[in-house]
Amino acid sequence: MGVYRAEYIWIDGTKPTAKLRSKGKVINDGEAPPIWGFDGSSTQQAPGANSDCVLKPVFVCPDPIRGGNNKLVMCEVLLTDMTPHPTNTRAACAAAAKTYAAHDTWFGIEQEYTFFKGSRPLGFPDNGFPPAQGGYYCGVGADEVFGRDVVEAHLDACLKAGLKIAGINAEVMPGQWEFQVGPVAPPDVADQLWIARWLLYRVGENFGVSATLYPKPVKGDWNGAGAHTNFSTREMRQSYDACVAAAEALKKRHDLHIQNYGFGIEERLTGLHETASWREFSYGVSDRGASVRIPWQVAKDRKGYIEDRRPNANMDPYTVTRLIVETVCGSASARKAGTKAAAKKPTPIRKKAKRAA
Repeated sequence: MGVYRAEYIWIDGTKPTAKLRSKGKVINDGEAPPIWGFDGSSTQQAPGANSDCVLKPVFVCPDPIRGGNNKLVMCEVLLTDMTPHPTNTRAACAAAAKTYAAHDTWFGIEQEYTFFKGSRPLGFPDNGFPPAQGGYYCGVGADEVFGRDVVEAHLDACLKAGLKIAGINAEVMPGQWEFQVGPVAPPDVADQLWIARWLLYRVGENFGVSATLYPKPVKGDWNGAGAHTNFSTREMRQSYDACVAAAEALKKRHDLHIQNYGFGIEERLTGLHETASWREFSYGVSDRGASVRIPWQVAKDRKGYIEDRRPNANMDPYTVTRLIVETVCGSASARKAGTKAAAKKPTPIRKKAKRAA
């Protein structure tokens, strides 16, 4: 009997931003990746005296790095009693998706990131700064685009893994790029985004470059890095009013979302560099300076989706998608329930006044 190699990938307990970890297991052909374990005392997830944590496979895809019949295995972390570990944000995301399954939610996430070579962004000179932003976004040419070979290798890896990656583009700052995953329902969209992130780091090893998701990798007059999150429900894909209602729902829980949209969000959401201030909420058609953008095509078609521009590049997609589902779908469900209650409310019977004798 032959064997294959499975790379188990999980999210650790590092704060304020969790990291990806992975290790390989040799498995007999024909066998599914089993539950496994790891030393949580080395990943900020357990004390040394009680260090065992459990890896439960939740998403398996081909391994484009090793090739052949080898697999990448995205896992969620459990305690040894098989309940979700406190750092496991996937369990709550899956529960929310199940609760609001009737809304048929889709997500498309735009993952921005920045390549570094040593201590400086790729494309930055050893001393000083490159020319100001302007020609780098979707640019071409060795004087304006840096790291394309890594980006193309990453795209190939994602496609070979069977991920639903939708595209790539150079971003506004030198060495800054973006890939998009979706549309996919939660929690699968987050599973795939984490795998795509792992592949980005792993492919970077072959080129001697690293990728960071920090939201403001260079201080000053340079764009930060976000993870713009596009979202729709079945109702939104049929009604523009539902798209506006979704934006209004997000407005009501703005502070909660900001608190959970990634460390360092106040560094990026300043009101400059195509962002709204983290202190206030706004939405508008075709407005990249708003918290939530309604694409012009959606306004024209009177149906579609909205783009939450607030999440940082370093956000946890399980948390972000869960919050959006709970906020938007919860509001829509409450609105429908209120409408039905109003429709069922009996019309009061007016008593006729007695005539005077």
